[in-house]
Amino acid sequence: MSEALRDLGYRMPAEWEPHQATWLSWPHNPQSWPGKIEQVWPRYAEMVAALVRSETVHINVNNSTMERQAQKYLREAGADGEIVFHYFPTNDAWCRDHGAIIVKNPLATSPLVATDWQYNAWGEKYPPFDLDQKIPGQMANELHIPLREGNMVLEGGSIDVNGEGLLLTTESCLLNPNRNPTMTREQIEQRLQEMLGVETVYWLGDGIAGDDTNGHIDDITRFVGPNTIVTAIETDSSDLNFMPLRESFERLKSFLNPAGQPFEIYELPMPPAVVYEEQRLPASYANFYIANDVVLVPTFLDRRDEQAKEILQHCFPTRKIVGIDCTDIVWGLGAFHCLTQQIPQP
Repeated sequence: MSEALRDLGYRMPAEWEPHQATWLSWPHNPQSWPGKIEQVWPRYAEMVAALVRSETVHINVNNSTMERQAQKYLREAGADGEIVFHYFPTNDAWCRDHGAIIVKNPLATSPLVATDWQYNAWGEKYPPFDLDQKIPGQMANELHIPLREGNMVLEGGSIDVNGEGLLLTTESCLLNPNRNPTMTREQIEQRLQEMLGVETVYWLGDGIAGDDTNGHIDDITRFVGPNTIVTAIETDSSDLNFMPLRESFERLKSFLNPAGQPFEIYELPMPPAVVYEEQRLPASYANFYIANDVVLVPTFLDRRDEQAKEILQHCFPTRKIVGIDCTDIVWGLGAFHCLTQQIPQP
């Protein structure tokens, strides 16, 4: 399998397409949630409980002790369904970024292929990350599917696809010299096209305040249908996010789909600034996760929580919208989309 995956008929499915499972890594690194990791575990277990009603959940744990700890919190959260533990040690919990990105071609001998991109902890910000780098290969072995090297630094949270050849990303992340300093924009686009089966890459500018990833797309703008996008909007002109999100919105309005038509765009509110220990955190309703039967939405104890859930319910009328308080989880600088990685149906 040396040809480009695109040329072999593979594509990255949209997140709303059917999953066989969701893959996670149990949170255990206290440096990711200084002073708060014990508050994170119950909320994380609540996330798993909502997910496992929808599909199988795989969880990476470091050892049997961590598995027992996870099972305790999952029991308390009422998680009832198929949960599979794997003794695949990790450095951190952000499976969206260190997990395999899986592409599919139902007509191929191997309908699924795991793509393994280089992972450097968002520009080598948080060493060590050697264990996280091994996760894609371990996932592929467990799923009994081939593994292909992406040959580029890429995190799952930095891209979003519509499953029909279109991909969203940001210049601030993928063009950052701490990722792929020897590659041009055109070379990065070509690699994404070859490995993920996309044809068109749409570039937005900057991410949101407090985002240590240099601006992941999954905190600002997401596909929710082949021609439908939700994008975060900040209405307070004095807020740090006002200008970058407005600029992203203007770019989105200028984009045309392959048929030459504009996208349908829904505006998603931003929660009020979440600050902890004088640090602005990347709180965003755009960091939702689309599972088979539910959409997990981070909430922040604010009246805008309901507004965000109503907008997403309109986008996903057949799925249950589940809001879970993320005010503690976001202290780790991510939320539900950052913590999850979908495994598509073959």
